Amino acid sequence: MNSICISSAPLPLAAVPLVLPMPEARVRAGFPSPAEDFAVNRLDLTEILVPHPQASFLIRVAGSSMRDMGIDDGDLLVVDRALKAMHGDIVVAVVDGDFTVKQLHQRAGRIRLKAANPTFPDIVPKEGQTIEVWGVVTSGIKRFVALANRSRC
Repeated sequence: MNSICISSAPLPLAAVPLVLPMPEARVRAGFPSPAEDFAVNRLDLTEILVPHPQASFLIRVAGSSMRDMGIDDGDLLVVDRALKAMHGDIVVAVVDGDFTVKQLHQRAGRIRLKAANPTFPDIVPKEGQTIEVWGVVTSGIKRFVALANRSRC
C-alpha cells in the first residue's frame, strides 16, 4: 500500500499527569523579550493533550504521505478513539489490516482517505473492501533533537 504506515502497535496513554514547568510569557520568534517577563507556572500536558485518557493512544508515524499537514516520519500522534470522526479530521484507519494515517473526506455517504503529499495516492475503498476509522488524531509530538547521546548543560 502506498501510504504512511504506523511503525508499531498503538500504546495506551496512562491517566497519570505529565506536569512540566511553563513560562507565563510566550517565546518570540522575532525579537527577544526582556528576561524579567519570565514567570513560571506548571502545566499538565495530559490534561491539555488527552481529554479521554481511557480511549487515547500514542502511535508513531513511519512515512511521509502526511508531510504537507506537518506530520513527519518519526512523529508521535495522540489518537482519541472516543471522538466521532468527521469530514476533514486527520484519522488513523485500518485498511486491509494495516494502520494508516490520512485526512478523512466524506461526501454523499462515501469516504476517501486523503494523503497530504502529492506523490501519494488517496485511498478510495474498492468494492468489498473494508476501511475502519480507528481513531481521530488530536495532536502530535515532534522531536527536533535526538536525545539519546546528548549531554546535559
